[in-house]
Amino acid sequence: MTTVSEDILELEVRIAARPSTVFSFLDSADGMAQWFGSSVEMDPKPGGTLRVDINGRDIAKGEIVEIVPSERIVFTFGWEGEGHPVPPGASTVEITLAEDGDGTIVKLRHSGLTAEQADSHKEGWDHFLPRLLEVAEGRDPGKDPWAE
Repeated sequence: MTTVSEDILELEVRIAARPSTVFSFLDSADGMAQWFGSSVEMDPKPGGTLRVDINGRDIAKGEIVEIVPSERIVFTFGWEGEGHPVPPGASTVEITLAEDGDGTIVKLRHSGLTAEQADSHKEGWDHFLPRLLEVAEGRDPGKDPWAE
């Protein structure tokens, strides 16, 4: 399920893994780098930094706002460098996990975007969330074509 409103993008996916397993790919640089970007730097605590290098040119940067093990992570989000319409800290990503039988419902909410920005970020999250699903379910998502 995907919803795009004027300034909020919401996506939902079911992953056949427990919330603690899914969360292990959200709360560490090593875990996150398996599905999101070519390299990740992360200090997983409120006020800690998050830096995701997608491909050496596109680098997302933010700050951890909240982290609740196996339940949710919230961080600010934007892009380093001039010319990006969403600078670091300009938007917020909230990822929540809810147990669903033998799996997990993952809800991603990206707010603080214009409608145009929400559309372009939808393309990104539509690319990366299936990669999270693959690693959390124990499969190799393969080399990320966006990392080149």
